[in-house]
Formats: sequence, structure tokens, C-alpha cells
Amino acid sequence: MRHPLLPPPGLYAITNGPRPDLIPAAAAALRGGAALLQYRDKTADAPRRREEAAALQALCAAHGALFVVNDDIELALACGARAVHLGEDDGDIAAARARLGDAVIGVSCYDDLERARRLAAAGADYLAFGAFFPSPTKPQARRASLDLLRDSAGLGLPRVAIGGIRPDNAAALVAAGADYLAVISDLFEAPDIAAAAAAYARLFSSARKTSA
Repeated sequence: MRHPLLPPPGLYAITNGPRPDLIPAAAAALRGGAALLQYRDKTADAPRRREEAAALQALCAAHGALFVVNDDIELALACGARAVHLGEDDGDIAAARARLGDAVIGVSCYDDLERARRLAAAGADYLAFGAFFPSPTKPQARRASLDLLRDSAGLGLPRVAIGGIRPDNAAALVAAGADYLAVISDLFEAPDIAAAAAAYARLFSSARKTSA
């Protein structure tokens, strides 16, 4: 069952901070139509991260988008986020659920369908697969196939595709069953972030029209 806080299929923007223009860049992605925005910052600067997370949470609320904190349950609690994303080494779903209650808990499944099955059974709210293409953010990331998206449909949870996504390869992921396209570099390094976000959002509008 889809978590009630999850938006309809669309663009899942993931920040590439730290960067001095983080808030304006995120605002541009949301104006362009991002359905979810994940705050991803691996630095140890806790005061800055808390301040930025609070600002991004407020920004997402103003745009009707879901704000997701990457791999930090306590930061999610501190800023009032209703969603957290957990990677392989970021703690388990039960611990996150105990702290966050009915928040959205997303998980990274990489190229592993069996891991996806286990995490779905453990209570995950969405499953992220990838990298599907060479990724500038994680050059050594495990590679996933389009067949993995198709084969995971039976798990009954929304699926996120990530890794090296660009306009010329994104449509194939949507066609294979991706509910959300997680984009970092091609979005936040674009000269016009709002226009780049709008281009991804249109892929889902086209898919809905085709299936109607």
C-alpha cells in the first residue's frame, strides 16, 4: 500500500551540498515540479546541517513536496521531516520507525532484488534501485538493470530509480516502472535548475496521458 504522505509519481530531487546557494537551488527544483526533495549532506557540520534541513523542510511544505532527510534519523526528528532515506549502513527500519512513527521510510536496494524483498517485508515505504547508468556522484556504484525495475513490481511498493539519470535515458526508466526519478547532478548542476526539473516532471505527465 502506498504511504499516504508519498506524492504521485514524479521527480525526486536530491541535493548535492554543501553549497552556498543550497536553498535557492532547492527552491528552483521545487518550482520546476520536484515531488520530493532529499537533503543529502555527508559533512560533520551539525549546526549548518540542522539549519539547512529546517529551511528545506519549510520550503517543501510551502510547495506541497515531501522533504526527505538522508541517513540521519535524529536530524529528521529535529527539523520535523516526515521522511527519511536509509542506505546500507544507515540503521534499520525498525529503529527508524520507533523514532519517527508513521513517517515515510525509504531504503536503498542497489541492484539486489532479494534485499528489496527483505526490506519490503520489514516495512519500507519505497524501494530505491540503482545506479542504472554511470553516476558522477558515485562512480563505483553497483549497476542495476531495467529488468530489476520490472521484476520488483510484484513487491507492491513505489520504486525509485537513481544513478546517472539524464533526459535521454529517463523515459526508459519510467516505462520500466519507476515511480520516481532520483536526480542529483543533472538537476543541481544545470544552468537552469527549474527548467531541468520541469523537463523531468513532464515525463510523468506524458506517461499518465499515455496510460489514460
